[in-house]
Amino acid sequence: MSFTNRSIYATLPRTQRGMPLVLGGDPKGKNFLYTNGHSVIIRDIENPLIADIYTEHCTQTTCAKYSPSGYYIASADQSGKLRIWDTTQKEHILKNEYQPFVGVIKDLSWSPDNQRICVVGEGRERFGHVFMADTGTSVGEIAGHSGLINSCDFRPKRPFRIVTASEDNSVGVYVGPPFKSETYLTDHTRFVQCVRFSPDGDLFASGGFDGKMFLYKCEDYSKVGEFGDPAHGGGVYAVSWSPDGKKILSASGDKSCKVWDASTMEVISQFQLGNDIMDQQVSCLWQGQHLLSVSLSGFINYLDLNDPSKPLRIVKGHNKSITALAISPDKNQVFTASHDTMYWDLENTGIHDRIKGVGHSNQVQNMTSNSEYIYTCSLDDTMKFIDRQDHQYLPETIKFDSQPRSIACGKNGAVLVACLNEICIVESYAKTTSFPIDYEGTSISAHPTESDVAVGGAKDMKVHIYLLNGSTFSLKTTMEHRGAITDLAYSPDGVYLAASDSNRKIMLYNDKYELAHTHEWGFHTARVNCVAWSPNSLFLASGSLDTNIIIWSTQNPTKHLTIKNAHPQSQITKIGFLDNNVVVSTGQDSNIKIWDIVF
Repeated sequence: MSFTNRSIYATLPRTQRGMPLVLGGDPKGKNFLYTNGHSVIIRDIENPLIADIYTEHCTQTTCAKYSPSGYYIASADQSGKLRIWDTTQKEHILKNEYQPFVGVIKDLSWSPDNQRICVVGEGRERFGHVFMADTGTSVGEIAGHSGLINSCDFRPKRPFRIVTASEDNSVGVYVGPPFKSETYLTDHTRFVQCVRFSPDGDLFASGGFDGKMFLYKCEDYSKVGEFGDPAHGGGVYAVSWSPDGKKILSASGDKSCKVWDASTMEVISQFQLGNDIMDQQVSCLWQGQHLLSVSLSGFINYLDLNDPSKPLRIVKGHNKSITALAISPDKNQVFTASHDTMYWDLENTGIHDRIKGVGHSNQVQNMTSNSEYIYTCSLDDTMKFIDRQDHQYLPETIKFDSQPRSIACGKNGAVLVACLNEICIVESYAKTTSFPIDYEGTSISAHPTESDVAVGGAKDMKVHIYLLNGSTFSLKTTMEHRGAITDLAYSPDGVYLAASDSNRKIMLYNDKYELAHTHEWGFHTARVNCVAWSPNSLFLASGSLDTNIIIWSTQNPTKHLTIKNAHPQSQITKIGFLDNNVVVSTGQDSNIKIWDIVF
């Protein structure tokens, strides 16, 4: 047995209100970079469905930038560590790791000769540092600011200069090497969020939370002028120069982006990207012919200079842990959920969007599907319905007396819901039955042909088998585990029931609810989170807290295939089969991965 990773539907950038996001661009113009959690995501700018993910940081990443040569990427994290790694090979071999200071690194910049790196942020002893990329030797202090530094940039030609943007409302200029303070520019009246040199190094622009943008000469640091009056109606989070240095793109909390003429300082184009608070623009990047911006929602917008009324393309997805997965019966669409819900069309690769309508007010716990609807249940104690054709939430909402944990489709159109204190049956948009339980239901599965329903318990660590007669549950038998039951699944042919638990075991039961074989499936090294059957009932996939996926064979129980570090540094949250040889997995890293399995 072997496997290959066919594709990755990558996470969006992790955004935070009131905080600028740093986008990095490939000097060759092919890729762009951003961070989320422990990961650095490299996406193809022409086809953002092509993605690569670097996951070697131990704490949350904050920014990443390509070296001017394009051969290395420097990425930084919240602990103050900076890693320099190779871009030319798939393994991304580490070249160096440094700790310039202890604290959050907010931004970094390479010198044009690839030899020096400037990092800034919120350190315990200092707010910035400059050092050699090869040795880590200090080549200057970024001192003099009285507030944390949000942004920095290296002049792209000699003599070298570094400019910084600080929360003490000033722009700092440093000359070197060794770098030392030259002057401070105090035109901004609130936090300065971004500062960037023009490609020729003769000018630099700054943007701040006062909505103002200023342009300065690098020779004598004199102010050329101000863009607009002010530039934006909200704070300016980011500025980015066009490759020819004639225009500047700005992103603002007023939910718009603007393109400015650098010589006249007048607006050329304005992009209004919505009216909701999640449409605030927290980052931008001008990369070759592409103009990108990032909304507070995490959506990546491709702006169109020829038609500012709407983006050319919007890349959507999740930027928080994915907690639910459902596959349509025809296996052509995948539905995933976190705090939001998405659909992914597998036949028309690239088509994906957020489910429309009023969804849940909290994280979705579980979802399942039949030929008509996708059913979701949430921490807000409700269940909702998604129309599979329109990809839209219906207005109907079912409210439960306790928190719903798991949901399954039963026979005759009924939907079964396992809650903390009850098992419910939902029919025709109404809760018709509530059966009280005392063991905290965690998972539920309905037999494909019989009237059996399996419910997993957390407190009592048992699998409960009920006979469902109309709307009446009668206990048939129970099976004990050594840990809380985490997931249950009847095989499509009804021959087996698989049950996983927090004691890292998977038990396979036959149709008489006896162990199907004596061989123990316990190769996971931590809690098993989820199980799923192949359509032919011959294989079972399991995902675990240990970051691994294991494919088990019912015909040969001693053989299994392990996909190690399927989602590096991230537990597997949900798993499913698209067909007998294709598995889809989701993780706490917000990524969706599709695997080809060869048996």
